[in-house]
Amino acid sequence: MNLPIWAGSTTRGLFHKTTGAATLDFAAKKGSVEVVIDANSLDTAFAKRDNHLRGEDFFDVAKYPTITYKADQIEFDGDLPTKAKGQLTLRGVTKPVTLTFSRFKCGEHPVAKKHYCGADATATINRGDFGISAYQGAVGEEVKLSIAVEAARE
Repeated sequence: MNLPIWAGSTTRGLFHKTTGAATLDFAAKKGSVEVVIDANSLDTAFAKRDNHLRGEDFFDVAKYPTITYKADQIEFDGDLPTKAKGQLTLRGVTKPVTLTFSRFKCGEHPVAKKHYCGADATATINRGDFGISAYQGAVGEEVKLSIAVEAARE
């Protein structure tokens, strides 16, 4: 996650606590994704800023403790997924968001010795669309989501 915050710099952060599941049918070229993020697990490597971002001006984690993403449409190019089209819910507002996969690879994990898929995905959202409008002009409106995931076959 890249948060353009504080006049000219780009703040990067991550969420430490996430859960989710993905179902992919490579033969039928369809699938689904569901992710739940603990909004309180935000970490930008600066505690004072993290506490402010968790507050009412931004994520308001006391009122909206989770962020969710649900996609039921996966686009393929040949044998590989290229996009997940779904709904992001942030601060109680749900909007369509398409994740674009820049990398997607499946195979036996070298350590776990199980079948895993790994992917990198990105999307850009406007924070105002989700009711986060504090500090307009001083804080950028666009937020780039960068997602790295590994999932084991069950």
